[in-house]
Amino acid sequence: MKRMLLAMVATAALAACSSTPESETGAAVEDRTPGSGTGGGTTTQPITTTTIPGDPLKDPSSPLAKRSVFFEFDRDDIKEEYRPMLEAHAKYLAQNQTKKMLIQGNADDRGSREYNIGLGQRRADAVKRTLVLLGAAEVQIESVSLGEEKPRCTEQTEECWAQNRRADLLYSGEF
Repeated sequence: MKRMLLAMVATAALAACSSTPESETGAAVEDRTPGSGTGGGTTTQPITTTTIPGDPLKDPSSPLAKRSVFFEFDRDDIKEEYRPMLEAHAKYLAQNQTKKMLIQGNADDRGSREYNIGLGQRRADAVKRTLVLLGAAEVQIESVSLGEEKPRCTEQTEECWAQNRRADLLYSGEF
């Protein structure tokens, strides 16, 4: 069985290395990878090509474009309004096992530096736990705290502080 499988893989590799004259067009693409299809053997199936829209992480209409979870003052529990967004990110991570995410927990500047580092970490960890519970792999996600060091707004108003109480989701290449 192993010899037969090895022979099929070698044949597929040789076929992949052969050149095709430029005048030939329209040849079907076949999946000849071992284990594809039923029975664990090699199958030949045409692969259809479809137009893939732009990167869903950069599409402003995609829920994946939303990357911040905001929190109430001195809280680290996630509001229900963020569940659909987090479900979309968890599904994306589950379907793209090579993707990595960094969650940066933030706090406003009203507590001590040490307290805000701890609060930011609890917020980042809460988002990570939620993503893992929704299907993402724990090894794909790292959570860190920035405390009050990365504010979006520096005014001393409630509206400004609310912008700083957040966890930001960043994918590989964005951090």
